[in-house]
Amino acid sequence: MGPETVPRDRTDYITAVADSWKEQTLLNVVRMRYGDAPSFVDVSSVISAYTFQGQLSANGQVSSDRTPTIPSGLAVLGGSASYTDRPTITYTPLTGDRFTRSLLRPISPSAIFELVQAGYPADTILEMTTRGINGLSNRSTLGGTTRKADPEFYAVLAALRRLQLSGDVSVRLKKQGGEDVGILLLAKRRTEQTNADLDFVLNTLRVKPRNGEITLAFGAVPRSDTEIAVLSRSMLGVLLEVASGMDVPTADVAEGRTGPSARQIDAPDPQDRPLILIHSGTAEPAGAYSAVHYRNTWYWICDNDLASKRIFTFLMMFFSLAETGAAPQAPVVTIPAN
Repeated sequence: MGPETVPRDRTDYITAVADSWKEQTLLNVVRMRYGDAPSFVDVSSVISAYTFQGQLSANGQVSSDRTPTIPSGLAVLGGSASYTDRPTITYTPLTGDRFTRSLLRPISPSAIFELVQAGYPADTILEMTTRGINGLSNRSTLGGTTRKADPEFYAVLAALRRLQLSGDVSVRLKKQGGEDVGILLLAKRRTEQTNADLDFVLNTLRVKPRNGEITLAFGAVPRSDTEIAVLSRSMLGVLLEVASGMDVPTADVAEGRTGPSARQIDAPDPQDRPLILIHSGTAEPAGAYSAVHYRNTWYWICDNDLASKRIFTFLMMFFSLAETGAAPQAPVVTIPAN
């Protein structure tokens, strides 16, 4: 029985854990929009224990009584079977130092650019994870106050995206002072368009490569002209930016339960629109990508909104980028062998 359960269990548990991860992330976005503290619980282990038991019994009886109404022989055949599935699922709340690392500490710039190097869109990744690059400020919403992005910021992101597609720019890690520091490498042979984009980025950020390399570091301003200072957001900041543009009932805004949306779906400037379209309504949506129920209202992401689904996937991946240091020890679970 054991080997036959492996394909089914892996598929079922992967689907269940992935769906719950999406719902947990979406629920925390909604909770933060309403001023509630985020709360995360990890599924640290899943153990399936199966038991199958069967029993077959037979007995007979022979009687010497010749009375016609009583049978001369009696046979009894019986059987029983039982099947038990007892999964042991261990949940680990995100608390203490791990909570601080995952939600409050800024995401490492080298980790951000590694994600870009893996092929994910540079403009989308940097728009979500950074507050500024070399003094150029991104659009941000902090404490209910919206700050517009510097005019050159999105132009730099667009140029970085084209450089990414050209393949003439790469990122690698280098040990400096016991820490992993990101190094931006520039190819020696480049196309005319690549050179134009590269000159624009370097001039706008006021950077001068040294031997074709640029150092990536965390900070608001660079320490030298060979460094790009990336003021990255924490995971908490990323969640707040997403929450600031979600749709909420007008009654909740009127009653002071939450504030008005800082990003509008129909904004003329695409940069002022929500990062992820999160809808709200009183009825449970049908066929949603992910949906949660909070305070008598349903919130969901449409399954046919591919752009929002992709960014929401990035959002969940950022949790992995925010994890640093040694992984916590999972609790020891002892399962009896029968």
